[in-house]
Amino acid sequence: MSYNIQLFSIQTKEKEQAADDDSFFDREENLVPLTEAQISGLKERLLKYKYELVNEDGSGLHFNHPDEDFGRALLTANGLYFNASLTESSIFEVGMTASEFTDTGEFAKYDPQNEGWEEF
Repeated sequence: MSYNIQLFSIQTKEKEQAADDDSFFDREENLVPLTEAQISGLKERLLKYKYELVNEDGSGLHFNHPDEDFGRALLTANGLYFNASLTESSIFEVGMTASEFTDTGEFAKYDPQNEGWEEF
C-alpha cells in the first residue's frame, strides 16, 4: 500500500472543478497535457531534490529518492505522481515536496486521500 499525491496543470484543476464528475481522473483524455517546458522543468526540479531517474518507459520517467521518506515519482505527459509509504514522515515529506512544486502557479496539488485539491 502507498499514499499517492499528484501534481497537474492548473488547467486540469479548472477542468476537473468545472466537470463535477466523480470519475474525472479515470479518463486520461480529461487531463490537460503538460508542455515540454513544464515536463523539462519538473524533471530538473526532481533532480535538484535528489530524486534519481531510474527508468524511462512508455508510461513516463520513473524516479526514486535515496531517502525512502521522499518516496517515488512518475513524471508523465499529463502529470507528476508521487508515491509515499504509509508512514507519517513519508506522507509529510512527499506532501511538502508536492506543495513546493506548486510555487510557480503552473501546477496544482491533488491529494485523493485528503479532500482533493490543495487550496491556499
